[in-house]
Amino acid sequence: MEQQKKIIVLGAGRVGSAIALDLAGDCEVTAVDVRKEVLQPLVRRGITPLWADLAMPGRIAALVESFDLVVGALPGFMGYQVVKEVIRAGKDMVDISFFPQDPFTLDEEARQQGVKIVIDAGVAPGMSNIFLGYYDTLMEVERYACYVGGLPVVRQWPFEYKAVFSPLDVIEEYVRPARYIENGHPVVKPALSDSELLDFAGIGTLEAWNSDGLRTLLVTMNHVPNMIEKTLRYPGTVEYLKVLRESGFFSYEEVEVNGKKIRPVDLTARLLFRQWELKPGEEDFTVMRVEIRGRQEGEEKKYVYTLLDRYDRRQGMTSMARTTGFTCTALVRLMLEGKIEGSGILPPEKVARKGENFSFILDHLEERGVHYDLKTE
Repeated sequence: MEQQKKIIVLGAGRVGSAIALDLAGDCEVTAVDVRKEVLQPLVRRGITPLWADLAMPGRIAALVESFDLVVGALPGFMGYQVVKEVIRAGKDMVDISFFPQDPFTLDEEARQQGVKIVIDAGVAPGMSNIFLGYYDTLMEVERYACYVGGLPVVRQWPFEYKAVFSPLDVIEEYVRPARYIENGHPVVKPALSDSELLDFAGIGTLEAWNSDGLRTLLVTMNHVPNMIEKTLRYPGTVEYLKVLRESGFFSYEEVEVNGKKIRPVDLTARLLFRQWELKPGEEDFTVMRVEIRGRQEGEEKKYVYTLLDRYDRRQGMTSMARTTGFTCTALVRLMLEGKIEGSGILPPEKVARKGENFSFILDHLEERGVHYDLKTE
């Protein structure tokens, strides 16, 4: 009997737990977190818990030493340093942290170590990249657009939003300048700019605005003349976010309050966490539309993939955990089966250039009830 692969999942929040649970069926899984309360429920599901502060310098190398593969499911502000430490430990990794730094600055060291690091292994970035990477092998892509958001089913004043991952990571989307490609030229605009209303079957009207989600596509797919990503929220959201941003509540620059220096964004994240936290019994959904247009075999073609995924009541699992986590576990299984070629920093669009990998990922998600509807024009 083939020995089970040993996987260590760094971070056991909602998405990290979903990843650990999915992999526990055919792997020996250890989950690591600084919060004992998120580890305890995993023990009953056959997952080994490990309490550790992953922010401590040098901690990662010792933790990952005996494992076949590392999965990163930590907040974005920790992601870059953790990936760097995993590379230096000489371990392969699949990461979902979506850290703000340029991941390709780690490429040379990863190649020298001979390790594979699949980054941005979630829904968007992640599946969105996978669609473009695959269709880029079939056609001359002229336009790529991704509209994506995770939202609560019940709209509650004043925010009509719930965060199913780190509030700091959410706020980062509202302040990081949005980069996109228009007519072959790079464009940079403020986040929250160029808002528009779009209709989605089963949901209704949502508001979309520029966000910085293209990321690695700006490098790997820079031959595509038009590429853009927009975040989706309930209509009206953009106005209050602009007010908070322009008032300084999202600022990383320290201010002095009663003799103490604080970063406004830290206070804002702390205050909003209580209001944005998805409480037990509250449900969410994930909606995404990916449009790819271009010429295929001399004809104009347009492919539109649409996702509408909802909270899993049976397992008590959020939609964002499902759609992000199961994309990650598909990439983990491809890695374990030796289906991901090369070394260094490997964004999802590179993995999907092999048709069999693309099909495996879609089938893997379909088996878990995450369905992408395809329409061709």
